[in-house]
Amino acid sequence: MLIAIVGATGTGKSGLSLDLADSFAARGITAEVVNADAMQFYRGMDIGTAKLPVEERRGVPHHMLDVLAVSDEASVADYQVDARAIITDIQNRGAVPILVGGSGLYVSSVLYDFQFPGTDPVVRERLEAELVASGPGMLHRKLLELDPAAAAAIGASNGRRLVRALEVIEITGEPFGSGLPDENATWTATTILGLTAPRDELVTRLNERVVGMWRAGLVAEAEALLADGPPLGVTASRAIGYAQAIAQLRGELTEADAIEQTAALTRRYARRQVGWFKRYPATTWLEYDDPRRVESALARLDG
Repeated sequence: MLIAIVGATGTGKSGLSLDLADSFAARGITAEVVNADAMQFYRGMDIGTAKLPVEERRGVPHHMLDVLAVSDEASVADYQVDARAIITDIQNRGAVPILVGGSGLYVSSVLYDFQFPGTDPVVRERLEAELVASGPGMLHRKLLELDPAAAAAIGASNGRRLVRALEVIEITGEPFGSGLPDENATWTATTILGLTAPRDELVTRLNERVVGMWRAGLVAEAEALLADGPPLGVTASRAIGYAQAIAQLRGELTEADAIEQTAALTRRYARRQVGWFKRYPATTWLEYDDPRRVESALARLDG
């Protein structure tokens, strides 16, 4: 059995995973969490990713946290291999794996039949140069002509995924959509639990979370990342919150502007997450603040 907990940022996925793990422990069953939040892969990126401190994990083993240096680039293909190996190991030990995270492509790569086309460094370098020179809007318009469905799914602001989509199309001669997960073919038997929140309540929670990150020392954390190691890679340097904190450190944004920009991007990201996970078939949706959400989840699992 595999349990996946999905939903927008700020809906309490980590909390539910720990509550379920506690419930399993009461039954004499061990549960372990496998992270599927791409930004939580990075060591030193804690405040801005809402990564649970070790002391708040209730003794529940967590996997795929702090596995990359900030100079590294996350890879969905590598993650699929690593996460599936961890999940299989957990299952073989008689424990229950709980996949938790809001990075839709990473979650899908584990849950569904997802094949990865190869890469071409020459094509990739050219497209990345176009991204830097002209911005994601130009790449999105190009993708819209070649594969409207992929362009709609990716959106106009996700430069990295736009580059990848155009690279795959150029290499294979096929639409990028053919390389997206087949959500009708699962990798292993899975129960998907989704957490949802009314839009106005979620917006308030996200805005408060961003302000809380600044109060908790996000700017100092970003400064330490810049000072303590190799240069930040593309993914880490563009992470929501960190990019704005770095801009604040460089005097390019005021603190108020950095917070507002981060909040706006976080809200936009949450909307994309909602759209992504709503496609998942056979998902049991739970209200984020339902006091009986754990009981409802267990009832679904026991059924």
